[in-house]
Amino acid sequence: MKNRHISILATLIVLMSTPVYAKTITLQECLEQARQNNPALKTAAWDTAIAREGVRQASSALFPRADAQAGYTMQQAAQAVKINGIKAETQEPDYAFGGLSASYTIYDFGRRDSRIARARSLADSTSMFYDARRSDVYMQVIEAYFGILEAGKLIEAAKDEVTQVEEHLRTAQALFEEGVVTRNDVLQAEVRLAAARQNLLVTQNRRENIWLQMNFLTGADPATRGELEENASMTDNMDNRIGTDSAIARRSEILALQKSVEAGEANLKESRSNFYPELYTRLALDYVQNDKVNEQTIMSATVGLKVNLFDGFASTSGRKAAVQALSRDQDALRQKESQVRLEIATARNDMQVAKDRIAVTEAAIKQGEENQRINRERYQERVGTATEVLDAQTLLTQTRTDHYRALFDYQVAAARLKRAVGEL
Repeated sequence: MKNRHISILATLIVLMSTPVYAKTITLQECLEQARQNNPALKTAAWDTAIAREGVRQASSALFPRADAQAGYTMQQAAQAVKINGIKAETQEPDYAFGGLSASYTIYDFGRRDSRIARARSLADSTSMFYDARRSDVYMQVIEAYFGILEAGKLIEAAKDEVTQVEEHLRTAQALFEEGVVTRNDVLQAEVRLAAARQNLLVTQNRRENIWLQMNFLTGADPATRGELEENASMTDNMDNRIGTDSAIARRSEILALQKSVEAGEANLKESRSNFYPELYTRLALDYVQNDKVNEQTIMSATVGLKVNLFDGFASTSGRKAAVQALSRDQDALRQKESQVRLEIATARNDMQVAKDRIAVTEAAIKQGEENQRINRERYQERVGTATEVLDAQTLLTQTRTDHYRALFDYQVAAARLKRAVGEL
């Protein structure tokens, strides 16, 4: 009975530690999961919401401002005046007061409009930067997706190498027992087998780490695993005729920086308006408790003009800062345009080179398989060496590795090109 309990407990531990394998996962499903659950995108979404509230806050200047106040004042003595030597109080020593007022800016030389325009441009910029951040996350998901597929193929190649080396080890052991070859052939095969098994372990661990990265990007459980579509492709509906200038015009980062420049121009205009006066109106209703006077409640209407005469050079510094910020944003825009051109050019080059590598390695695999067969048969016939057999197997594994990497490098390069031209 005790052994039975131990067996059940061990089974539960194994089940709990086993990764959760789900259904076949498409690339589009991974991208959608990342859009909904990626932690970085969730954080960036708050910036967009905050920027929209900034527009509402700036637009509040288009409406009148209404204020209310109330209080109670206690004085040491009531205020009084002297008339012909007679002291007469003009107010009560303790009194309540209250008031309502509404003020509205009629004209401020574009300060209010510039502030609203700046807030709207910043909101648009933030939204477009969110789109750019989403493209970055999509690119990471795509790299992880094809990285898992690539690692799977490399694991197959590594397993095949282990199988082939094990077969060669058996052949070498049999020939050694017959006294045909030396012990060195067996030792050499054992060492190469250990290296092949180590390579298999490293490749399996690499795939496991990429799965962890994929689950983080998509917000999935770390233990989740699934079958990925091996025929997933990023080259579908790709229009390589898109010009560089057209691609630059549709990139989210470029559009965001253009909006940042617009916001900088509005900020500069607002800073300049600080040197001009402001025309305003004010309606007020003020009450002061005072039984010494007839009118305790006063209603008033004001049309006024106010201008700042000196603010410790704050307006001057603000204007200079606005000029410098605008120059910074313009330089950032030019730099990003140059960077996008570089991304497009390198992605196209990498895509073409990967395509050429695929063609080269396809032929090399067939040649490597034939080379392995010939050397294995030569060794079995005792006209070849063990080193030649092992080198042929290593060469074949390397060729298959290069082919699989070329296949998935081509897909990743295609994704990079789509992102560079603003299609991702």
